[in-house]
Amino acid sequence: MIISQLSVFMENKSGRLAGVLEALAKENHRILALSVADTTDFGILRLLVSEPEKARTVLKNQLFSVNVTEVIAVMVPDQAKEYAGVLKSLSDLEISVEYTYAFSSGGKSIIILQCSDNKKAIDVLKSNGLELLCGEDLIRM
Repeated sequence: MIISQLSVFMENKSGRLAGVLEALAKENHRILALSVADTTDFGILRLLVSEPEKARTVLKNQLFSVNVTEVIAVMVPDQAKEYAGVLKSLSDLEISVEYTYAFSSGGKSIIILQCSDNKKAIDVLKSNGLELLCGEDLIRM
C-alpha cells in the first residue's frame, strides 16, 4: 500500500517546472498526480509517476535534485466530510499528516498522504474500512 513519490527540489523561476516535465516527456513517463509547494526562492514538486525509479534516474541525469519518498493513497467519495474523516481517524491516534494533496476521478477522491508513521496510518485506515490504493491502482485509473 506504500506508493513511491518523487520529490523534486527546484528554484522558483520561470521554466524550471516545464524543464522537469519535458525531461519526463522525452522518456514517455505518465504523470498520475502532481503537486507544487513553493516559497519565494524554491519549490518542491511532488509527482506520482508510472515508473518512479526510471523517472528518478531521468531527472538525476538532468541534474535535478530528486528524492523518492513513501506516501499512502486512500480513495473515498468526493465529499469534504470523507476527507475530514480520514484526517480525524489519523489525528485521533496522534499520527501527524506531514502533507496531503488530492485529486478526483469519477465521483471519488484519491487522497495522497505522507504521515509521521505511514505503516501505522495504513493499519488505522484499513481498520476503519477505507480503500487503500497501490501504485498499480493509480496507473489503471
